[in-house]
Amino acid sequence: MRAINTALEWITRLAYLNILWILFSLGGLIVVGLFPATAATFAVARKWVMGQTDVAVFKTFWASYKKEFMKSNILGYLSTLVGYILYLDFVYLTVSPSNMTAILTIPFLIIGFIYVLTLFYVFPTFVHYDLKVLQVIKSSFFVMIINPLPTLTMLGGTLGIGFILWKFQGLAIFFSMSVLAVVIMMPAYHAFEKIYKKKQVYLHEKALRG
Repeated sequence: MRAINTALEWITRLAYLNILWILFSLGGLIVVGLFPATAATFAVARKWVMGQTDVAVFKTFWASYKKEFMKSNILGYLSTLVGYILYLDFVYLTVSPSNMTAILTIPFLIIGFIYVLTLFYVFPTFVHYDLKVLQVIKSSFFVMIINPLPTLTMLGGTLGIGFILWKFQGLAIFFSMSVLAVVIMMPAYHAFEKIYKKKQVYLHEKALRG
């Protein structure tokens, strides 16, 4: 019975958070609401992953939405711009008659794949650290590079959620971004903690040597 109650509580929390994400995205007419709402969703997910399961969802969401409104939009549109440029490059490669196309396709696909994997860490890094926009992107890239297992976990989880939502599209209203944020935030937080512990060991050894 306790397990059922716990499951129902989490279902309710996730559904509530997802509805907040939708409403606040629409409240900003998507154009200026999507990225702040996404950042706020990850901020709540971070609290849950850290064990703060009784956190006030709306209060945490709203505080993050207001605080990071401008910064999250800059981050979101900068990331989108990079993706759009990569897309245009891909289109050019596919239509170009040049013999260099075949040679450049594989390196381009690798760059595109790295870009996608880096995106997994953008919002987790944004809500976990107090960094400037360009530092968030830079840190996301390096965290992704040195943490292959959490990155693959994110990729697998995202593909799994995507498949389920494709099969049961009605669930997207209640369980899309909220579930995705938790699934991405869990391995991301593990990666952040791993980096933190390594840094602490390094500083300790450095102090002993000094």
